Amino acid sequence: MEGLTGVEQRVPHICPPLADVGEHNSRPAPEDDPKLREHCGVTAIHGHPDAARQAYLALYALQHRGQESAGIATADGTHLSNIKGMGLVSEIFTDDVLARLRGSMAIGHTRYSTTGDSALLNAQPIRVESTKGLIAIAHNGNLVNLGNLRVHLERQGAFFQTTSDSEIIVQLIAHSQATTLVDAIADSLRQVDGAFSIVMMTRDRIFAARDPHGFRPLSMGRIPNPDGPDTIVFASETCAFDLLRAKFERDVLPGELVMVSADGVTSRQYAPPNQTSCIFEHVYFARPDSMIYNRWVQESREEMGRQLARESHVPADLVVPVPDSGVTAAIGYAAESGIPFRFGLIRNHYVGRTFIEPEQRVRDFGVKLKLNPVRNLLEGRRIILIDDSIIRGTTSRKIVRMVRQAGAKEVHLRISCPPTISPCFYGVDTPRKSELIAANNTVEEIRQFIEADSLAYLSLDGLLKACDGGEGNHYCVACYTGDYPTQWVDVEDILPAKDTALV
Repeated sequence: MEGLTGVEQRVPHICPPLADVGEHNSRPAPEDDPKLREHCGVTAIHGHPDAARQAYLALYALQHRGQESAGIATADGTHLSNIKGMGLVSEIFTDDVLARLRGSMAIGHTRYSTTGDSALLNAQPIRVESTKGLIAIAHNGNLVNLGNLRVHLERQGAFFQTTSDSEIIVQLIAHSQATTLVDAIADSLRQVDGAFSIVMMTRDRIFAARDPHGFRPLSMGRIPNPDGPDTIVFASETCAFDLLRAKFERDVLPGELVMVSADGVTSRQYAPPNQTSCIFEHVYFARPDSMIYNRWVQESREEMGRQLARESHVPADLVVPVPDSGVTAAIGYAAESGIPFRFGLIRNHYVGRTFIEPEQRVRDFGVKLKLNPVRNLLEGRRIILIDDSIIRGTTSRKIVRMVRQAGAKEVHLRISCPPTISPCFYGVDTPRKSELIAANNTVEEIRQFIEADSLAYLSLDGLLKACDGGEGNHYCVACYTGDYPTQWVDVEDILPAKDTALV
Protein backbone atom coordinates (compact mmCIF):
# COMPACT_ATOMS: atom_id res chain seq x y z
CA MET A 1 0.00 0.00 0.00
CA GLU A 2 3.03 2.27 -0.14
CA GLY A 3 3.15 5.02 -2.72
CA LEU A 4 -0.60 5.36 -3.26
CA THR A 5 -1.75 8.56 -4.82
CA GLY A 6 -4.65 10.43 -3.34
CA VAL A 7 -6.71 13.51 -3.88
CA GLU A 8 -8.27 15.63 -1.18
CA GLN A 9 -10.41 18.60 -2.04
CA ARG A 10 -12.11 20.97 0.34
CA VAL A 11 -15.13 23.01 -0.58
CA PRO A 12 -14.70 26.06 1.64
CA HIS A 13 -17.67 27.99 2.95
CA ILE A 14 -20.24 26.98 0.37
CA CYS A 15 -22.69 28.41 2.87
CA PRO A 16 -21.66 30.84 5.60
CA PRO A 17 -19.70 28.99 8.29
CA LEU A 18 -21.10 28.87 11.79
CA ALA A 19 -19.50 30.90 14.54
CA ASP A 20 -16.46 29.47 16.29
CA VAL A 21 -17.48 26.55 18.44
CA GLY A 22 -14.34 26.00 20.53
CA GLU A 23 -13.62 23.00 22.70
CA HIS A 24 -16.17 20.52 24.00
CA ASN A 25 -18.38 21.89 26.78
CA SER A 26 -16.64 25.25 26.66
CA ARG A 27 -19.35 27.53 25.37
CA PRO A 28 -22.99 28.29 25.99
CA ALA A 29 -25.45 27.57 23.22
CA PRO A 30 -27.55 30.46 21.93
CA GLU A 31 -30.85 30.86 23.74
CA ASP A 32 -32.81 30.39 20.54
CA ASP A 33 -31.31 26.91 20.10
CA PRO A 34 -31.74 25.20 23.48
CA LYS A 35 -31.57 21.54 22.54
CA LEU A 36 -28.60 19.31 23.12
CA ARG A 37 -26.60 19.37 19.91
CA GLU A 38 -26.40 16.38 17.66
CA HIS A 39 -23.11 14.55 17.48
CA CYS A 40 -22.31 13.19 13.98
CA GLY A 41 -23.48 10.73 11.39
CA VAL A 42 -21.29 8.26 9.51
CA THR A 43 -21.82 5.92 6.57
CA ALA A 44 -19.76 3.51 4.47
CA ILE A 45 -20.43 1.82 1.13
CA HIS A 46 -18.56 -1.18 -0.29
CA GLY A 47 -19.09 -2.69 -3.73
CA HIS A 48 -21.30 -0.19 -5.58
CA PRO A 49 -20.42 1.34 -8.98
CA ASP A 50 -21.68 4.74 -7.80
CA ALA A 51 -20.56 4.60 -4.18
CA ALA A 52 -20.26 8.38 -3.82
CA ARG A 53 -23.90 8.96 -4.68
CA GLN A 54 -24.97 6.19 -2.32
CA ALA A 55 -22.97 7.84 0.45
CA TYR A 56 -24.56 11.17 -0.44
CA LEU A 57 -28.06 9.70 -0.08
CA ALA A 58 -27.15 8.10 3.23
CA LEU A 59 -25.77 11.40 4.55
CA TYR A 60 -28.94 13.13 3.40
CA ALA A 61 -30.89 10.78 5.66
CA LEU A 62 -28.43 11.44 8.49
CA GLN A 63 -28.41 15.23 8.13
CA HIS A 64 -30.23 15.66 11.46
CA ARG A 65 -27.13 14.35 13.24
CA GLY A 66 -24.98 17.31 12.22
CA GLN A 67 -25.30 20.39 10.04
CA GLU A 68 -21.91 22.12 10.34
CA SER A 69 -19.94 20.24 7.71
CA ALA A 70 -20.00 17.11 5.58
CA GLY A 71 -17.59 15.04 3.54
CA ILE A 72 -17.29 11.98 1.31
CA ALA A 73 -14.17 9.97 0.51
CA THR A 74 -14.06 7.35 -2.26
CA ALA A 75 -11.58 4.69 -3.39
CA ASP A 76 -11.23 2.76 -6.61
CA GLY A 77 -8.48 0.28 -5.71
CA THR A 78 -5.67 2.69 -6.54
CA HIS A 79 -6.68 6.22 -5.66
CA LEU A 80 -8.40 7.65 -2.59
CA SER A 81 -10.23 10.95 -3.10
CA ASN A 82 -11.83 13.14 -0.45
CA ILE A 83 -14.10 16.18 -0.76
CA LYS A 84 -15.57 18.01 2.21
CA GLY A 85 -16.98 21.41 3.02
CA MET A 86 -18.83 23.56 5.50
CA GLY A 87 -22.62 23.48 5.33
CA LEU A 88 -25.37 21.01 4.53
CA VAL A 89 -24.96 17.87 2.44
CA SER A 90 -27.11 19.25 -0.38
CA GLU A 91 -25.11 22.48 -0.49
CA ILE A 92 -21.73 20.76 -0.75
CA PHE A 93 -22.39 17.77 -3.01
CA THR A 94 -23.76 18.98 -6.31
CA ASP A 95 -23.81 16.67 -9.34
CA ASP A 96 -20.51 18.13 -10.54
CA VAL A 97 -18.84 17.49 -7.19
CA LEU A 98 -20.14 13.92 -6.96
CA ALA A 99 -18.86 13.24 -10.47
CA ARG A 100 -15.31 13.84 -9.24
CA LEU A 101 -15.65 11.13 -6.58
CA ARG A 102 -15.07 7.88 -8.43
CA GLY A 103 -14.85 4.37 -7.05
CA SER A 104 -16.88 1.47 -5.73
CA MET A 105 -16.15 2.28 -2.09
CA ALA A 106 -17.03 5.36 -0.05
CA ILE A 107 -17.25 6.65 3.49
CA GLY A 108 -19.14 9.76 4.52
CA HIS A 109 -19.62 12.03 7.49
CA THR A 110 -21.92 14.81 8.59
CA ARG A 111 -20.68 16.77 11.57
CA TYR A 112 -21.56 18.80 14.57
CA SER A 113 -18.38 19.39 16.57
CA THR A 114 -18.13 18.16 20.14
CA THR A 115 -14.34 18.19 20.18
CA GLY A 116 -12.26 20.49 18.01
CA ASP A 117 -13.10 23.74 16.31
CA SER A 118 -15.97 24.24 13.90
CA ALA A 119 -13.62 24.71 10.97
CA LEU A 120 -13.00 23.18 7.56
CA LEU A 121 -9.76 21.54 8.71
CA ASN A 122 -11.80 19.43 11.16
CA ALA A 123 -14.44 18.41 8.63
CA GLN A 124 -14.43 14.67 7.98
CA PRO A 125 -13.53 12.19 6.57
CA ILE A 126 -9.94 12.86 7.61
CA ARG A 127 -7.38 11.45 5.15
CA VAL A 128 -3.91 10.57 6.45
CA GLU A 129 -0.87 9.13 4.67
CA SER A 130 0.92 6.88 7.14
CA THR A 131 3.39 4.02 7.38
CA LYS A 132 0.36 1.73 7.12
CA GLY A 133 -0.73 3.36 3.87
CA LEU A 134 -3.41 5.86 2.97
CA ILE A 135 -6.34 5.83 5.43
CA ALA A 136 -9.55 7.87 5.61
CA ILE A 137 -11.64 7.91 8.76
CA ALA A 138 -15.05 9.22 9.84
CA HIS A 139 -15.97 9.19 13.52
CA ASN A 140 -19.13 9.63 15.58
CA GLY A 141 -18.43 10.06 19.29
CA ASN A 142 -15.94 11.61 21.65
CA LEU A 143 -12.69 10.29 23.15
CA VAL A 144 -12.34 11.06 26.84
CA ASN A 145 -8.60 10.25 27.12
CA LEU A 146 -7.77 12.53 24.18
CA GLY A 147 -5.27 14.73 26.05
CA ASN A 148 -3.06 11.91 27.32
CA LEU A 149 -2.99 10.15 23.95
CA ARG A 150 -2.17 13.32 22.03
CA VAL A 151 0.78 14.15 24.32
CA HIS A 152 2.05 10.58 24.05
CA LEU A 153 1.84 10.59 20.24
CA GLU A 154 3.48 14.00 19.87
CA ARG A 155 6.41 12.76 21.94
CA GLN A 156 6.70 9.93 19.41
CA GLY A 157 6.92 12.46 16.61
CA ALA A 158 3.30 12.50 15.46
CA PHE A 159 2.24 15.60 13.53
CA PHE A 160 -1.48 16.42 13.74
CA GLN A 161 -3.29 18.02 10.82
CA THR A 162 -6.44 18.83 12.82
CA THR A 163 -7.68 19.54 16.33
CA SER A 164 -10.30 16.80 16.08
CA ASP A 165 -10.05 13.76 18.34
CA SER A 166 -10.84 11.53 15.34
CA GLU A 167 -7.30 11.92 14.02
CA ILE A 168 -5.97 10.33 17.21
CA ILE A 169 -7.18 6.92 16.04
CA VAL A 170 -5.35 7.18 12.71
CA GLN A 171 -2.16 8.34 14.45
CA LEU A 172 -2.34 5.38 16.81
CA ILE A 173 -2.68 3.07 13.81
CA ALA A 174 0.33 4.67 12.16
CA HIS A 175 2.46 4.28 15.30
CA SER A 176 1.33 0.75 16.13
CA GLN A 177 3.99 -1.96 16.21
CA ALA A 178 1.54 -4.48 14.74
CA THR A 179 2.63 -5.98 11.44
CA THR A 180 -0.76 -5.98 9.69
CA LEU A 181 -3.23 -3.16 9.23
CA VAL A 182 -6.07 -5.10 10.84
CA ASP A 183 -3.96 -5.80 13.92
CA ALA A 184 -2.87 -2.15 14.02
CA ILE A 185 -6.49 -0.97 13.95
CA ALA A 186 -7.47 -3.36 16.73
CA ASP A 187 -4.42 -2.27 18.74
CA SER A 188 -5.33 1.42 18.35
CA LEU A 189 -8.97 0.91 19.32
CA ARG A 190 -7.93 -0.79 22.55
CA GLN A 191 -5.98 2.33 23.55
CA VAL A 192 -8.77 4.87 23.22
CA ASP A 193 -11.43 5.41 25.85
CA GLY A 194 -14.84 6.91 25.26
CA ALA A 195 -17.42 6.83 22.49
CA PHE A 196 -16.63 5.95 18.90
CA SER A 197 -18.57 4.49 16.04
CA ILE A 198 -16.13 4.74 13.17
CA VAL A 199 -15.82 3.85 9.51
CA MET A 200 -12.42 3.73 7.80
CA MET A 201 -11.29 3.13 4.25
CA THR A 202 -8.07 2.22 2.50
CA ARG A 203 -7.71 1.87 -1.27
CA ASP A 204 -9.31 -1.59 -1.20
CA ARG A 205 -11.06 -2.17 2.14
CA ILE A 206 -13.74 -0.76 4.42
CA PHE A 207 -13.60 -1.06 8.22
CA ALA A 208 -16.34 -0.36 10.77
CA ALA A 209 -16.07 -0.49 14.55
CA ARG A 210 -17.82 0.48 17.77
CA ASP A 211 -16.37 1.12 21.20
CA PRO A 212 -16.81 -1.63 23.81
CA HIS A 213 -19.62 0.32 25.52
CA GLY A 214 -21.51 0.78 22.24
CA PHE A 215 -22.29 4.39 23.18
CA ARG A 216 -23.19 5.48 19.65
CA PRO A 217 -25.18 3.41 17.14
CA LEU A 218 -23.80 1.81 13.98
CA SER A 219 -25.68 -0.66 11.80
CA MET A 220 -24.79 -2.86 8.84
CA GLY A 221 -27.05 -3.44 5.83
CA ARG A 222 -26.95 -5.09 2.44
CA ILE A 223 -28.12 -4.04 -1.04
CA PRO A 224 -28.85 -7.23 -3.00
CA ASN A 225 -27.15 -7.58 -6.38
CA PRO A 226 -28.43 -10.49 -8.50
CA ASP A 227 -25.53 -10.09 -10.94
CA GLY A 228 -22.65 -10.14 -8.45
CA PRO A 229 -21.58 -9.54 -4.86
CA ASP A 230 -24.00 -7.57 -2.71
CA THR A 231 -23.21 -4.01 -1.67
CA ILE A 232 -22.42 -3.74 2.05
CA VAL A 233 -23.58 -0.58 3.78
CA PHE A 234 -22.91 0.89 7.23
CA ALA A 235 -24.78 3.84 8.73
CA SER A 236 -25.35 5.52 12.07
CA GLU A 237 -29.09 4.97 11.69
CA THR A 238 -31.20 2.50 9.76
CA CYS A 239 -33.30 5.30 8.21
CA ALA A 240 -30.39 5.69 5.77
CA PHE A 241 -30.93 2.11 4.60
CA ASP A 242 -34.49 2.90 3.54
CA LEU A 243 -33.29 5.57 1.12
CA LEU A 244 -30.66 3.18 -0.30
CA ARG A 245 -33.10 0.27 -0.50
CA ALA A 246 -30.74 -1.67 1.70
CA LYS A 247 -31.87 -4.42 4.02
CA PHE A 248 -30.89 -4.08 7.67
CA GLU A 249 -28.71 -7.02 8.64
CA ARG A 250 -27.48 -6.33 12.17
CA ASP A 251 -25.78 -3.82 14.45
CA VAL A 252 -22.03 -3.68 14.67
CA LEU A 253 -21.52 -5.08 18.16
CA PRO A 254 -19.85 -3.16 20.99
CA GLY A 255 -16.13 -3.92 20.83
CA GLU A 256 -16.38 -5.36 17.29
CA LEU A 257 -14.26 -4.56 14.24
CA VAL A 258 -15.85 -5.47 10.88
CA MET A 259 -13.77 -5.66 7.70
CA VAL A 260 -15.18 -5.67 4.15
CA SER A 261 -13.06 -6.49 1.10
CA ALA A 262 -13.44 -8.19 -2.26
CA ASP A 263 -13.24 -11.47 -0.35
CA GLY A 264 -16.34 -10.68 1.72
CA VAL A 265 -17.14 -9.65 5.29
CA THR A 266 -15.05 -10.74 8.26
CA SER A 267 -15.17 -9.71 11.89
CA ARG A 268 -13.20 -9.82 15.10
CA GLN A 269 -14.01 -8.90 18.69
CA TYR A 270 -11.09 -6.62 19.53
CA ALA A 271 -12.32 -5.96 23.11
CA PRO A 272 -14.90 -7.51 25.47
CA PRO A 273 -18.31 -5.84 25.18
CA ASN A 274 -19.69 -3.85 28.12
CA GLN A 275 -22.80 -2.23 26.68
CA THR A 276 -23.92 1.15 28.05
CA SER A 277 -25.50 2.68 24.96
CA CYS A 278 -26.65 6.31 24.95
CA ILE A 279 -30.32 6.40 25.92
CA PHE A 280 -30.70 9.94 24.57
CA GLU A 281 -30.64 8.45 21.07
CA HIS A 282 -34.14 7.19 21.87
CA VAL A 283 -35.21 10.33 23.72
CA TYR A 284 -34.23 12.86 21.06
CA PHE A 285 -31.32 12.32 18.68
CA ALA A 286 -32.34 9.49 16.37
CA ARG A 287 -35.10 9.77 13.80
CA PRO A 288 -38.35 8.02 14.84
CA ASP A 289 -38.16 5.81 11.73
CA SER A 290 -34.80 4.34 12.78
CA MET A 291 -34.08 1.17 14.68
CA ILE A 292 -31.48 1.89 17.36
CA TYR A 293 -29.99 -0.86 19.53
CA ASN A 294 -32.55 -3.31 18.06
CA ARG A 295 -35.42 -1.11 19.25
CA TRP A 296 -37.62 1.11 17.06
CA VAL A 297 -37.29 4.72 18.19
CA GLN A 298 -40.96 5.39 17.40
CA GLU A 299 -42.01 2.65 19.81
CA SER A 300 -39.73 3.94 22.57
CA ARG A 301 -40.99 7.50 22.31
CA GLU A 302 -44.65 6.54 22.23
CA GLU A 303 -44.09 4.40 25.32
CA MET A 304 -42.32 7.33 27.02
CA GLY A 305 -45.48 9.35 26.51
CA ARG A 306 -47.71 6.57 27.79
CA GLN A 307 -45.54 6.10 30.85
CA LEU A 308 -45.52 9.85 31.46
CA ALA A 309 -49.33 9.86 31.44
CA ARG A 310 -49.39 7.02 33.96
CA GLU A 311 -46.95 8.78 36.27
CA SER A 312 -48.12 12.40 36.11
CA HIS A 313 -51.66 12.67 34.72
CA VAL A 314 -53.48 15.97 35.15
CA PRO A 315 -57.01 16.94 34.01
CA ALA A 316 -56.78 18.84 30.73
CA ASP A 317 -58.53 19.50 27.43
CA LEU A 318 -55.73 19.03 24.89
CA VAL A 319 -52.34 17.35 24.55
CA VAL A 320 -50.04 19.60 22.49
CA PRO A 321 -46.50 18.63 21.42
CA VAL A 322 -43.58 21.03 21.17
CA PRO A 323 -42.67 20.23 17.57
CA ASP A 324 -40.95 18.31 16.31
CA SER A 325 -39.17 16.53 19.15
CA GLY A 326 -42.22 16.19 21.39
CA VAL A 327 -44.63 14.82 18.80
CA THR A 328 -44.21 11.07 19.23
CA ALA A 329 -44.26 11.17 23.04
CA ALA A 330 -47.37 13.38 22.86
CA ILE A 331 -49.11 10.77 20.71
CA GLY A 332 -48.40 8.18 23.40
CA TYR A 333 -49.53 10.50 26.20
CA ALA A 334 -52.81 11.27 24.41
CA ALA A 335 -53.49 7.59 23.70
CA GLU A 336 -52.90 6.60 27.32
CA SER A 337 -54.78 9.52 28.90
CA GLY A 338 -57.68 9.71 26.47
CA ILE A 339 -57.15 13.47 26.08
CA PRO A 340 -57.33 14.66 22.45
CA PHE A 341 -54.05 15.31 20.62
CA ARG A 342 -53.76 18.52 18.61
CA PHE A 343 -50.98 20.46 16.88
CA GLY A 344 -51.45 23.62 18.89
CA LEU A 345 -47.97 24.86 17.98
CA ILE A 346 -46.88 25.04 14.35
CA ARG A 347 -43.19 24.95 13.51
CA ASN A 348 -41.68 26.94 10.66
CA HIS A 349 -39.35 24.43 8.97
CA TYR A 350 -37.79 27.03 6.72
CA VAL A 351 -35.95 29.03 9.36
CA GLY A 352 -32.21 28.95 8.66
CA ARG A 353 -29.45 28.55 11.19
CA THR A 354 -29.11 32.35 11.53
CA PHE A 355 -31.50 35.26 11.26
CA ILE A 356 -31.54 38.98 11.98
CA GLU A 357 -33.87 40.18 14.71
CA PRO A 358 -35.76 43.33 13.71
CA GLU A 359 -35.06 44.94 17.07
CA GLN A 360 -32.89 43.67 19.91
CA ARG A 361 -35.54 44.68 22.44
CA VAL A 362 -38.14 42.33 20.91
CA ARG A 363 -38.28 39.56 23.52
CA ASP A 364 -38.71 35.91 22.60
CA PHE A 365 -38.36 36.66 18.87
CA GLY A 366 -36.25 33.57 18.19
CA VAL A 367 -38.90 31.19 19.50
CA LYS A 368 -41.71 33.10 17.76
CA LEU A 369 -39.88 32.85 14.47
CA LYS A 370 -39.75 29.05 14.78
CA LEU A 371 -43.06 28.33 16.55
CA ASN A 372 -46.51 29.88 16.22
CA PRO A 373 -49.53 29.05 18.39
CA VAL A 374 -52.89 28.04 16.92
CA ARG A 375 -55.04 30.43 18.91
CA ASN A 376 -58.45 28.89 18.14
CA LEU A 377 -57.22 25.54 19.55
CA LEU A 378 -55.55 26.92 22.68
CA GLU A 379 -57.86 29.71 23.76
CA GLY A 380 -59.79 28.96 26.94
CA ARG A 381 -58.44 25.41 27.23
CA ARG A 382 -56.28 23.50 29.70
CA ILE A 383 -53.16 22.44 27.79
CA ILE A 384 -50.65 19.66 28.42
CA LEU A 385 -47.42 20.58 26.62
CA ILE A 386 -45.14 17.64 25.83
CA ASP A 387 -41.42 18.16 25.18
CA ASP A 388 -38.44 15.80 25.21
CA SER A 389 -36.16 17.69 27.63
CA ILE A 390 -35.39 20.91 29.47
CA ILE A 391 -31.76 22.01 29.33
CA ARG A 392 -31.45 25.64 30.47
CA GLY A 393 -35.15 26.38 30.84
CA THR A 394 -35.13 29.70 29.00
CA THR A 395 -36.85 28.44 25.88
CA SER A 396 -39.38 26.37 27.84
CA ARG A 397 -40.39 29.57 29.62
CA LYS A 398 -40.81 31.38 26.28
CA ILE A 399 -43.00 28.58 24.93
CA VAL A 400 -45.17 28.48 28.05
CA ARG A 401 -45.61 32.26 27.83
CA MET A 402 -46.51 31.97 24.15
CA VAL A 403 -49.22 29.38 24.84
CA ARG A 404 -50.62 31.51 27.66
CA GLN A 405 -50.65 34.63 25.48
CA ALA A 406 -52.65 32.64 22.92
CA GLY A 407 -55.39 32.31 25.54
CA ALA A 408 -54.70 28.97 27.27
CA LYS A 409 -56.42 28.77 30.64
CA GLU A 410 -53.80 26.39 32.12
CA VAL A 411 -50.41 25.17 30.86
CA HIS A 412 -49.00 21.90 32.23
CA LEU A 413 -45.52 20.94 30.97
CA ARG A 414 -44.58 17.27 30.77
CA ILE A 415 -41.06 16.11 29.85
CA SER A 416 -40.49 12.65 28.36
CA CYS A 417 -37.16 12.03 30.16
CA PRO A 418 -35.75 12.62 33.65
CA PRO A 419 -34.10 15.92 34.66
CA THR A 420 -30.74 16.43 32.91
CA ILE A 421 -28.27 17.06 35.75
CA SER A 422 -24.86 16.20 34.28
CA PRO A 423 -22.97 16.92 31.05
CA CYS A 424 -22.22 14.23 28.50
CA PHE A 425 -18.64 13.31 27.53
CA TYR A 426 -19.49 10.72 24.90
CA GLY A 427 -20.26 12.70 21.76
CA VAL A 428 -23.14 14.95 22.83
CA ASP A 429 -22.53 18.66 23.20
CA THR A 430 -24.10 19.57 26.54
CA PRO A 431 -23.62 22.68 28.67
CA ARG A 432 -21.58 22.72 31.83
CA LYS A 433 -23.31 21.55 34.98
CA SER A 434 -23.64 25.14 36.16
CA GLU A 435 -25.79 25.84 33.06
CA LEU A 436 -28.12 22.86 33.46
CA ILE A 437 -31.23 24.11 35.20
CA ALA A 438 -32.12 20.74 36.75
CA ALA A 439 -28.63 20.32 38.22
CA ASN A 440 -29.08 23.30 40.49
CA ASN A 441 -32.81 23.64 41.15
CA THR A 442 -35.75 21.58 42.35
CA VAL A 443 -38.62 20.69 40.05
CA GLU A 444 -40.78 23.21 41.86
CA GLU A 445 -38.19 25.96 41.37
CA ILE A 446 -37.99 25.08 37.67
CA ARG A 447 -41.80 25.17 37.42
CA GLN A 448 -41.85 28.65 38.89
CA PHE A 449 -39.10 29.78 36.52
CA ILE A 450 -40.84 28.53 33.37
CA GLU A 451 -44.21 29.83 34.68
CA ALA A 452 -46.15 26.59 34.11
CA ASP A 453 -49.14 25.56 36.22
CA SER A 454 -47.45 22.20 36.77
CA LEU A 455 -44.28 20.44 35.68
CA ALA A 456 -43.40 16.76 35.70
CA TYR A 457 -40.58 14.68 34.26
CA LEU A 458 -40.63 11.01 33.29
CA SER A 459 -38.95 8.91 35.96
CA LEU A 460 -35.69 7.11 35.22
CA ASP A 461 -37.38 3.74 35.78
CA GLY A 462 -40.12 4.79 33.37
CA LEU A 463 -37.60 5.82 30.73
CA LEU A 464 -35.65 2.58 31.02
CA LYS A 465 -38.85 0.57 30.76
CA ALA A 466 -39.95 2.51 27.68
CA CYS A 467 -36.63 1.98 25.88
CA ASP A 468 -36.16 -1.69 26.69
CA GLY A 469 -39.00 -3.36 24.82
CA GLY A 470 -37.77 -6.76 25.93
CA GLU A 471 -34.44 -6.34 24.12
CA GLY A 472 -32.36 -6.40 27.31
CA ASN A 473 -30.46 -3.24 26.40
CA HIS A 474 -28.10 -1.65 28.89
CA TYR A 475 -28.00 2.13 28.68
CA CYS A 476 -25.76 4.99 29.72
CA VAL A 477 -27.89 7.36 31.83
CA ALA A 478 -25.04 9.50 33.18
CA CYS A 479 -26.76 12.72 32.08
CA TYR A 480 -29.57 11.87 34.53
CA THR A 481 -27.50 10.37 37.36
CA GLY A 482 -23.94 11.72 37.15
CA ASP A 483 -22.67 8.12 37.26
CA TYR A 484 -20.27 7.79 34.31
CA PRO A 485 -19.36 4.38 32.82
CA THR A 486 -15.76 5.38 32.01
CA GLN A 487 -12.96 6.60 34.26
CA TRP A 488 -11.93 9.70 32.32
CA VAL A 489 -14.22 12.71 32.62
CA ASP A 490 -13.69 16.46 32.87
CA VAL A 491 -13.77 17.16 36.61
CA GLU A 492 -14.49 20.87 36.05
CA ASP A 493 -17.75 19.98 34.35
CA ILE A 494 -19.07 17.79 37.15
CA LEU A 495 -18.20 19.94 40.14
CA PRO A 496 -21.22 21.57 41.84
CA ALA A 497 -22.02 24.99 40.47
CA LYS A 498 -20.90 27.96 42.56
CA ASP A 499 -24.01 29.99 41.75
CA THR A 500 -27.20 27.91 41.75
CA ALA A 501 -29.73 30.74 41.53
CA LEU A 502 -32.16 30.95 38.66
CA VAL A 503 -31.73 34.02 36.49
